[in-house]
Amino acid sequence: MTQQPKRTWFGPATLVAAAFIGPGTVVTASLAGANFGYALLWALVFSVLATMILQEMAARLGVVTQQGLGEAIHQHIASPMLRWGAIALILFAVVIGNSVYQGGNLMGATLGIAGVTGTPQPWMPIVIGGIAIVLLWSGNYHKLERVLIALVMLMSVAFIATLILSQPDWGAFFSGLLVPSLPAGSVLTVVALIGTTVVPYNLFLHAASAAKKWSGDAALADARRDLVVSIPLGGLISIAIVSTAASAFFGHAVQLEGARDLSEALRPLAGDSATWLMAIGLFAAGLSSSLTAPLAAAYALSGLLGYGANLRSLPFRLTWIGVISVGMLIASLKLKPVEVIWLAQVANGLLLPVMALFLLWACNHAMLGAKRNTGWQNLMAGVVVLIATGLGVRSIGAALAFW
Repeated sequence: MTQQPKRTWFGPATLVAAAFIGPGTVVTASLAGANFGYALLWALVFSVLATMILQEMAARLGVVTQQGLGEAIHQHIASPMLRWGAIALILFAVVIGNSVYQGGNLMGATLGIAGVTGTPQPWMPIVIGGIAIVLLWSGNYHKLERVLIALVMLMSVAFIATLILSQPDWGAFFSGLLVPSLPAGSVLTVVALIGTTVVPYNLFLHAASAAKKWSGDAALADARRDLVVSIPLGGLISIAIVSTAASAFFGHAVQLEGARDLSEALRPLAGDSATWLMAIGLFAAGLSSSLTAPLAAAYALSGLLGYGANLRSLPFRLTWIGVISVGMLIASLKLKPVEVIWLAQVANGLLLPVMALFLLWACNHAMLGAKRNTGWQNLMAGVVVLIATGLGVRSIGAALAFW
């Protein structure tokens, strides 16, 4: 009988929070606050609820079947044509997509350092990528989990303290949080906010990491407790960033280019401390996502191709090394980091419905036995997929206009 780990409040769901509180969240949330004030906070409330619905399904799949979502697709789609079609789609969306997304993660961490030093160094993405390689090479899941929990705690303190120092308009804050609205030109930003919270690759990451930490139906309570602590904490960080940017930027003609822009506007409101807190939070966000994005890609590919999710196996390591290497190359090019990071979130929002449908199929399959989705779970997941699809379709026209 597998021995269950000591009960804790934080676990694999913290990896999910560490993944979605990346540079994309910082930049996208800052742009949302700068351009629309507090009006889009409701989108983050929806995003957190949607994340909890989908990630509960992913965690349940991992705990009950001891498989990740990739393994489930590999083993249980009977038609070879459908299986290889699914593998090709997910390979493009998760593995190749994460390689590009990794460039934004490394850029974001570099922007955080530049916010403190004042001078971005072209070699810094290589250094940060090297740190990620060293930590992942250890092949110790529990060590990675502890590192990511520490980074999430650091981000929580940094961004929530920055919000308090920025002295937000609390009336407008609660209005934006509770009353949905779509100001003119905001649809693409709403999709980006959803894309930065309900991250498609987290469905693979959570299922595989939950399978490593827990087993058996009795462990589902631990997985759900972990979920209701970690995911809302990540959402609170996102809300804090939007609100801080609304306090500092809304109503002013400010173009965000880097951490210096994100933090300098806070100086008149809160002094040097806010500048340091924002920069520290951005660095922690970049480093945490630089670990989780390649890890999720390796989990997805290993499951889809059936070579196992052993963190120390050569194929597994080659996958995440490839993702980090491509990310370092992209981060070293002379691109505008804010645009790269923001567009990655829009892509995430567009891919979400497809990845969620794979998860919905898996959680209604006989492999879960009595733990298959109930009618209510299917209804809630279906609503999330429909809303995400509607926003994604609507955003295509807006994206074409953007270009």
